[in-house]
Amino acid sequence: MEKAVAIDGVDLMGYLPWGPIDLVSAGTGQMDKRYGFIYVNKNDQGVGDLSRTPKDSYFWYKKVIASNGTDLD
Repeated sequence: MEKAVAIDGVDLMGYLPWGPIDLVSAGTGQMDKRYGFIYVNKNDQGVGDLSRTPKDSYFWYKKVIASNGTDLD
């Protein structure tokens, strides 16, 4: 992101994720498309205990927020 802003000269004020947890796809009703940074234990057949587990991206985003966007590694 930092390189893209520098190269393209974008005036970036901030950015947000689509959603923090894995969501049911509105178009297909599928759970196998996992977009969130918190894994939800449920599959397309509805099996799972709905427990939540942070993914690697959760910890990355936590670091981005804590550094006010200066640490994007």
